[in-house]
Amino acid sequence: MPGPDKRCTEDEVVAELRSGMTIGIGGWASRRKPMSIIRAILRSDLTDLTVVAYGGPDVGLLCRSGQASKVISGFVSLDTIPLEPHYRAARQSGSIRAEELDEGMFLSGLQAAAWRLPFLPTRAGLGSDVPRVMPHITTVRSPYPDPDTGEHEELIAAPALRLDVALVHQHRADASGNAVWLGEDPYFDDIMVRAAERSFVSCEKVLPTAELGAGTDVTHHSISRMDVTGVVEAPGGAHFTECLPDYGRDEAFQRHYAGSARSDEAWAEFSERFVQVDEETYRAHVRELAAAAEEGDK
Repeated sequence: MPGPDKRCTEDEVVAELRSGMTIGIGGWASRRKPMSIIRAILRSDLTDLTVVAYGGPDVGLLCRSGQASKVISGFVSLDTIPLEPHYRAARQSGSIRAEELDEGMFLSGLQAAAWRLPFLPTRAGLGSDVPRVMPHITTVRSPYPDPDTGEHEELIAAPALRLDVALVHQHRADASGNAVWLGEDPYFDDIMVRAAERSFVSCEKVLPTAELGAGTDVTHHSISRMDVTGVVEAPGGAHFTECLPDYGRDEAFQRHYAGSARSDEAWAEFSERFVQVDEETYRAHVRELAAAAEEGDK
């Protein structure tokens, strides 16, 4: 028996969000980010968001728009541009609160939330300044002695990263929320959706369940419909981040985006053309930019 039809639009996802929420965003740096949903958030009046992510332009945009008040991250990068420029500006100006965790601590926090635990012990972060600059992160001593030394090891107690909502982008999904990513790397999206009270998946294509992952020569993995609240069919929805094997990162557009951090005027121009517009207009403007660049190269 098929599951319920959970298909919705980006704007319907945003209608389910509230100011002050803690929102987890899947993907990794400038890879497979749910950008069409992020753009819908940018068009909304949501504020005071805590954003939890292995961050990329999703984090930078929400910092620049003023909608993110706090960012919890393992890093915030554009991959080929090492440090996300709008996030860097927000950190330097103090316009956001930031918790910058070791990547392993971040993963342990997601896993703890997914398992509904208050924390998970980890060696990640030991010897770093994280406990010093974030004193709410403490250590625990193992109740079990080391079999060789008899000592009780001290470990970081990575606190659960509990999410009100998770937003992830996958390659394929069915109407009831079963979703697959193609290739080798889940970017921990499967853990993130379990760490959240509710989760929304955007995807390149909605297919019948039996066809998920069919017709590809790459490995596919899955997210269960039991962890998914809604499904958005969004072809190209990860643009301008990469969504391999469907498409690569739009490096030219990413450079244009990074340039919007040069000044308030540059941001205002970028925002007017690529942020404060609906998705159809956004894509038309992206094509216009690419065509102008191609013409300039001739």
